[in-house]
Amino acid sequence: MKKFVDRKNEMNSLENEYKKEESSFVVIYGRRRIGKTELLSKFIKDKDALFFLATEESENENRNAFTKSVAMYTKNELLENAKVESWETLFSYLASFMPEKRKLIVLDEFQYIGKSNPAFISKMQKIWDTILKDANVMLVLCGSLVNMMYNQTLSYSSPLYGRRTGQLKMHQIPFKYYQDFFDGEMTEKQLVESYAVTGGVPKYIESFRTFEDIYDAIENSVMSKESYLYEEPNFLLEKEVQDVGSYFSIIKTIASGKERASEIAAALGVRETNLPKYLNVLIDLDILEREVPVTEKNPEKSKMGLYKIKDNYIKFWFLFIYPYKSFIETDYKDFVLDKIRKGFIPNHTAFVYEDICRKEYMNELIVQGVWDFVPQKIGRWWDRKDTEIDIVAVDENEKNIIFGECKYTTKPMDTDVYYALIEKAKKVDWNKADRKEHFVLFSSNGYTDNLKKLAEENQNIYLY
Repeated sequence: MKKFVDRKNEMNSLENEYKKEESSFVVIYGRRRIGKTELLSKFIKDKDALFFLATEESENENRNAFTKSVAMYTKNELLENAKVESWETLFSYLASFMPEKRKLIVLDEFQYIGKSNPAFISKMQKIWDTILKDANVMLVLCGSLVNMMYNQTLSYSSPLYGRRTGQLKMHQIPFKYYQDFFDGEMTEKQLVESYAVTGGVPKYIESFRTFEDIYDAIENSVMSKESYLYEEPNFLLEKEVQDVGSYFSIIKTIASGKERASEIAAALGVRETNLPKYLNVLIDLDILEREVPVTEKNPEKSKMGLYKIKDNYIKFWFLFIYPYKSFIETDYKDFVLDKIRKGFIPNHTAFVYEDICRKEYMNELIVQGVWDFVPQKIGRWWDRKDTEIDIVAVDENEKNIIFGECKYTTKPMDTDVYYALIEKAKKVDWNKADRKEHFVLFSSNGYTDNLKKLAEENQNIYLY
């Protein structure tokens, strides 16, 4: 049974659009399997809605199928087998049907119709302007091909530009809601390790819900050649971009540890100036993110930028599945599983845990009032040599700075981590003369008595 988790903000936005007295036009988009259709199904459950799922067939085939949907919605048997030659006719009929009633019209996978006939987007603009805008309707256009949906509905060059009254780009479920998929039956450790593979993609999480052991889940849901997850990154890219090979090579290179644009370009044997168009597309798809040290004053112009794989599953796949596909294909699964068991925690989960600490646990602590100030920026910090700090948060107003370290290990964290953090903090050149320093430590396996005692004696040390 599918679980519907979080999405409160998205549901509230849709409900507010539905309650408007005038017509509303909402665009929903986001990568495949992120939960868009599930959200819409939940939203329309108690409403009289016309829900139409477009296909990759021709515009004519989609219009014929839409005709049948309109016939069912209006209970018009004559229309069901009629040959309607224009979208305008169908939407005019819908608008005139029970005009006093608020109508909800959902076109899911909308981009396929525009893909089959680009002129369809101009038709929709005319339909909205002349038929639906004043017809007491809520029109929802939903799609899973991010670039195509953006170009068709939101970009300045689109005929539909400026018509929408609301838009939702759906992202992955945050880790803080992850336990809701498992009904409280998983330990924090199990949740972190499962999240390290599935990320917050609901469809992926559903595939892992029946397994208690993370390696059983990986073997059965990822390494199985019959599983959709086995070829998922290929499938995602093929649907979104044309030059799949170039994007694939870039992600593979970043997964190998080359995260600076110059390093990526050198590894691929291309000019660095050729990379931005590819990197920006991958960022729009929520596959990559660009990070700079949190203390940088001009992040956009910073030469310290690193490109990180943002999507947990894609990073996992490129680390542990792609390099060993030939062994999986020839039934040497045990060999690959052994590689995963040895590298999964130190080479992948430990970094996902850092992300959770930085992006979610830190916000929890701030909301709880652990510090008497609110940092304006939270991120990582690194220099041009080999010094990295997992978490640095800065409060520009009162010159407070928080340094944090995260350890996902089998041993309790000891005082050496704190003292090493102090040394690294000395290298951060941010208001050195008069800043107030604070330290926060995150450990997946608790803390030694010595570190607990040290934290009790120093009010500027917090153990999560």
